[in-house]
Amino acid sequence: MPHWLDTGSTAWQMTAATFVGLMSVPGLVVLYGGVMQKRWSINSMMLTFVTFSVVLVVWVLWAFKMGFGNPWLNPNHAKDGFLHGFIGTPGPVLSAKALTMQGVVPGGYGNTVSTPFPESTLCYFQFVFAAITPILSLGSVLGRINLKAWVPFVILWITFVYAVDAFLLWGGGYFGLHGALDYSGGYVIHLSAGISGFVAAAVIGPRLQRDREIDAPNNVAMVAVGAGLLWLGWNGFNGGDPYAANQSAAAAILNTNLTTAVACLTWVGLDYLTGRKPSLLGGVNGIITGLVAITPAAGFVNGWGAIAIGVIACVIVYLAMNYLSALPPFNKVDDTLGVIYTHGFAGLAGGLLTGVFADPHMGPFDAISYSVGVVHGSFTLLKWQFFAGLWVIVWSGCVTFILLKLVGLFIPLRMSTENMELGDIAEHGHEVYPSDIPSLGYSGSGAPAPAIA
Repeated sequence: MPHWLDTGSTAWQMTAATFVGLMSVPGLVVLYGGVMQKRWSINSMMLTFVTFSVVLVVWVLWAFKMGFGNPWLNPNHAKDGFLHGFIGTPGPVLSAKALTMQGVVPGGYGNTVSTPFPESTLCYFQFVFAAITPILSLGSVLGRINLKAWVPFVILWITFVYAVDAFLLWGGGYFGLHGALDYSGGYVIHLSAGISGFVAAAVIGPRLQRDREIDAPNNVAMVAVGAGLLWLGWNGFNGGDPYAANQSAAAAILNTNLTTAVACLTWVGLDYLTGRKPSLLGGVNGIITGLVAITPAAGFVNGWGAIAIGVIACVIVYLAMNYLSALPPFNKVDDTLGVIYTHGFAGLAGGLLTGVFADPHMGPFDAISYSVGVVHGSFTLLKWQFFAGLWVIVWSGCVTFILLKLVGLFIPLRMSTENMELGDIAEHGHEVYPSDIPSLGYSGSGAPAPAIA
């Protein structure tokens, strides 16, 4: 082993990456497959697997370096210049040297930090974050998105939306250079996914009327399993981002679980206070809200801050989902799983609350010098949290719209009405709960049904 390799941190980083990967497959696979109506279960799961696969290929061929490589545009410009810190230079991570060399990540204010593990470990860890982002956006357009259009859209979206946001906040780009914080992706992942999903839902159009009227999950147990995988998988999501098995990782994991528990209980309490019966799906919304809201702050806030974030973010998302959703433009857009609320609103709330509660004694690396929230005496961080969040909203929304229109010129974004009526059988040739008695000439295997004597 090379002298720089720390076996403990390397093992933790690969384990954390696997936890995050499990959040997508099978976490979101079974959650989507369970929460959708029966005739859309296969389609929802298939789209998730395909997205995960597409992003990995794109990531190792060019996108990882765009998010975490050397500046591509105007590299000789001053470090605080916007063009210097806009996007990294694209390139593959496939050679023996690239896979085995020591990883390097940006630190605070443009400094670099060498990781105690190889570049391949860093590449895979960042891949699972990249992969889950369009999968989250997918939740907004389930039940009508055309798989043939979704694949090229994901390729373009990772390249022109995700990689840009990642570089600006994580890869040594403009907002990171000015002190904006996003511990594990409240902005880069969740806010971006919420905004992009909402725009996609608006462009593609709503589901069929009957799907919107009878919007009941086909398997609540699958939803619970998926939510559980998300909750515990988040230990890798937030616990892996110090890039070491250290005290910051431990604090981030505890804060993550604390905020999530508080948010879950807050959602149930709000159901009682508003005269509703607490439902499992509502509890899952609370869990996801807590997980998302603590993500940008996980290693930057103390336990009291984590509790406050859980309560505040949950109240915001609960009110948005139950009341703001009745007002324009939200009531005009069919966001299938409400991604704009549980990821968009929660991600933005968590990012701004990081600027309020960040404790300067909690920051990893050299972030301790500037991770000072309002309650600890500074408004500077909150200012940059606001600007970074505004950027992600505008960039993600506008570029998503452009990319969808571009793909739509060549491939219909929306399934045919006939296929939308039939669902999984029309799209994939089988259904999630095949009948033992063949009907309509369908055998469950894609072959004609045998004659019944």
